[in-house]
Amino acid sequence: MTSFAPAELGRRIGSGLLSFPVTHFRDDLSFDEDAYREHVARLAEYDVGGLFAAGGTGEFFSLTPAEVERVVAAATGSAPDGTPVLAPAGYGTATAIELAAAAERAGADGVLLFPPYLTEACQEGLARHVEAVCRATSLGVVVYGRANAVYSADTLARLADSCPNLIGYKDGVGDIDTMTRIHARLGERLTHIGGLPTAETFALPYLQLGVTTYSSAIFNFLPAFALDFYGAVRERRHAEVTRMLTDFVLPYTEIRNRQAGYAVGIVKAGMTVTGHGAGPVRPPLTDLAPRELDELTALIAGLPAATA
Repeated sequence: MTSFAPAELGRRIGSGLLSFPVTHFRDDLSFDEDAYREHVARLAEYDVGGLFAAGGTGEFFSLTPAEVERVVAAATGSAPDGTPVLAPAGYGTATAIELAAAAERAGADGVLLFPPYLTEACQEGLARHVEAVCRATSLGVVVYGRANAVYSADTLARLADSCPNLIGYKDGVGDIDTMTRIHARLGERLTHIGGLPTAETFALPYLQLGVTTYSSAIFNFLPAFALDFYGAVRERRHAEVTRMLTDFVLPYTEIRNRQAGYAVGIVKAGMTVTGHGAGPVRPPLTDLAPRELDELTALIAGLPAATA
């Protein structure tokens, strides 16, 4: 049973940096549970607002429902008491409901609801999708807006009224105007999460809007750096944020942007460079090319020892 009521979970995940652990695979692409458990336990030693198991960085889209439940159970069994674990739900509404039920069975504290699979939908359809999942679970639900599921401020306000266990909105679009409208409309009713790939690039301007946290993929392999960056953002140390962007984050994103699907591959490459290999990504994603792995190795080597 979850340790967090939905409202409490919303406050907790808004209070610190969010970790989205990669999912470890062996060379044959099977789930490496022992290595994954070690990784979750290592990350949970740091001060984080929550762990999102089998999320986007954890390759949710390449896992079967049974694998998702197994990954989430491994995370809840490896994270220390007091560290919330959120599980994914997604695809069609019926499947999302089944995954939310699996999250409860696996001991998760909340659910991250991904966009529906493939098809486009209007705001009314998206609202019904979210309402159905929220009604089907007692867990706190965070809605992930991106791709074919971009929610308006009006829709989120309606959902906040009709779904008491809707606790957060994770933005994967990066539209400042929309986020301004959402935060102005909903205020502290929802926890607002920056959720773009390499969310550090948006962290400072989003903080001005009231977005107090974001999901850091970099935290997987450079946890000290990621927390230092988050601290600099929260304290509005602009010069330090700019330096860390220039020294690492922006060159890192230049490598990531060279090929579609590198957003996870570069994180697993970073794991390899720092001695915590997580195995390959599953198709249709691809791993970094050897030349790019060398570039990332040099980039990480150039960081101060205290943050590498």
